[in-house]
Amino acid sequence: MEASRRPRLNVAYGAWELIWAHVHRVLVVNLGIAVTNLPLLAALQVTHQPWRHPVFFGLLLLTLPGPSLAAAFAYLGATTGDEQAPVRLFARAYRQLFRRAALVSAPFVLLVIAAVTDVVTLRTFVLGTAVVPMAVVVALVAVAAWPVALAHVAGGGGIGRRLFLLAPYAVVRHGLLALMNLVLGIVVLLLVNQAPLLGLAVLPGCVLFVLWRNCRVMAVFSDPGAASDLVEREGRRDVTDSFRSGAGPKTSAGR
Repeated sequence: MEASRRPRLNVAYGAWELIWAHVHRVLVVNLGIAVTNLPLLAALQVTHQPWRHPVFFGLLLLTLPGPSLAAAFAYLGATTGDEQAPVRLFARAYRQLFRRAALVSAPFVLLVIAAVTDVVTLRTFVLGTAVVPMAVVVALVAVAAWPVALAHVAGGGGIGRRLFLLAPYAVVRHGLLALMNLVLGIVVLLLVNQAPLLGLAVLPGCVLFVLWRNCRVMAVFSDPGAASDLVEREGRRDVTDSFRSGAGPKTSAGR
């Protein structure tokens, strides 16, 4: 009977193009994150107690994750719609943003390390009852503000003292988005710790796409309005064109 026939899945050609383009972007981000953080991943496989080597792992954390995350944000920002951008676009963004992303990332990483050290050291002392909660809050705000600052840099924003004040303010102002980013980050770390190969092959690109969308909203530090929205769109268009041409991102000191 006609009524008993199963419904046929009919997806337009443009929809398939959009789906495969998104899958392509996710795979490129996964590959880029894995390759650029390979020394850190290899070191974590050698030792399961990284806190016993604070200098070595501290240097790796200061130099590797920040530039790779900024490159992922820049790649996702430059590849929208149904186009499949090549891997070299990620490599080009990583090379051009490495120094600036490392400079932006270092204060947040150092602040997190200092706060965690205070928690571990003072948790058994009487002073710890007052210091530990504050240190935990500082660490969480720094972790949440770190990708916001990198998204600002990946979008062509300038570096300055204003950035290190406005990124934490953006976390407090957009508390729900910041909480979502933290939860997603914790879930990814737990899953990758349980299944490293499978986790790194699937999860980073999907989660970073959500983080990029959230951080792109949080990284608009100007007041909302028609004029600021126009400037933001034009700035992102300039960054996209510059990465595609290989000229590097255009920065503005005022943002």
